[in-house]
Amino acid sequence: MAEKARETPSLDPQEFELPETIFSRNINNKVFQGIIEKALSHISDVCLQGETLLDQVIGRSEKYRGITTIQDPASKSVKVKIELSVKYGTNIPQKAEEIHAAVVEALTKMTGLHVAEVHLVFKDLVKEEPLEHTQFPSSPPDMMSTYHEEFENDF
Repeated sequence: MAEKARETPSLDPQEFELPETIFSRNINNKVFQGIIEKALSHISDVCLQGETLLDQVIGRSEKYRGITTIQDPASKSVKVKIELSVKYGTNIPQKAEEIHAAVVEALTKMTGLHVAEVHLVFKDLVKEEPLEHTQFPSSPPDMMSTYHEEFENDF
């Protein structure tokens, strides 16, 4: 009987069919927004849109206001919409190309996804106030002389 137990054939791994493993990867929008915000921080003369009055009234606060992303897991791609303010005097077509290149490079490098679309919306123009409008006194007023002049005749 001991011999019969030894005669049990060994199992061939090819006889088993295991189901194929499905790999799924989803990246949260806040991750995309953080990557885009960091890429934009290195670009001069543009900034993301800030809070609106309505946001302040209802207490809604979004860190990455003005960045919208749509991820397509089937095609392993992402579409991006960015709303920006631009400084007065900036060449917008050149700045748009600079932003596009930075955003595509950062997203592709960090997520491995294809960037299918980058839609830039320049919503606001930031004006610079010339310094000559703000006039500061050349030296602070002498408070003691003013004090003595006001109360000199009282004593």
